[in-house]
Amino acid sequence: MIVFVALGFAVGFLIGLTGVGGGSLTTPALIFLSVEPLTAVGTDLLYATVTRAFGVFFHGRRGHMRKDIAFRLLAGSVPAVLIGGYAVRHIPKDVLNHYLTLLLGVILVVTATLSLLKGEIRVPVRPRWAYVYLLGFIVGLTVQFTSVGAGVIISFTLMNVAGIDPKEVVGTTILYGLMLSTMSFLSYAGMGSVDYHLAGLLIAGTVPGVYLGTHVNARTDKEKLKRGINVIILLIGLLVLLGA
Repeated sequence: MIVFVALGFAVGFLIGLTGVGGGSLTTPALIFLSVEPLTAVGTDLLYATVTRAFGVFFHGRRGHMRKDIAFRLLAGSVPAVLIGGYAVRHIPKDVLNHYLTLLLGVILVVTATLSLLKGEIRVPVRPRWAYVYLLGFIVGLTVQFTSVGAGVIISFTLMNVAGIDPKEVVGTTILYGLMLSTMSFLSYAGMGSVDYHLAGLLIAGTVPGVYLGTHVNARTDKEKLKRGINVIILLIGLLVLLGA
């Protein structure tokens, strides 16, 4: 019990301190703590939904959101969540748990690599609204199966392909992430693959963690910390792949 509160506190502290490390640390940590992968994903989706709700409130007050982009991403994600939800219900649980762990490892490696490259490369693709819907579909599938990927993949693409103001990218990503994690959570809740008690322990630890991290924020080199966290996520992803 104390272990999960401590995990929530640690992840909340990192989110408050750097803005990164949420689902990419929570889901693999739960699996390492012997939580069934399917339940770990569903529980993390509930945890992420509550966390992002606070983020939307604070960023919404500052006007740092592109709702037009967020809702188009969501429109692309809806069929992905429906397809993913259908697949999760009809694939045998033992097979699903094995491949969820494998997919999680791949997504962790990809997202950590994108984070480390963020701002350092420019993708020579001309932005089009059709790509936004496609991006929403791809991210919707990855989140539905692993609970990881929305923040990093979306923020990387909006900054490096669409050239959106970083301030707007953060708010837009959180708004889209909230809507997507809510839909995905409801899908897992319908299957009974959410541990509400465990989610409550994580959330109880997150609140003071985010508060403390936010206050320490001004005294740290955030960019070095972000790189360090992403290196850790990359290593975790490689370990997950080796274990799978």
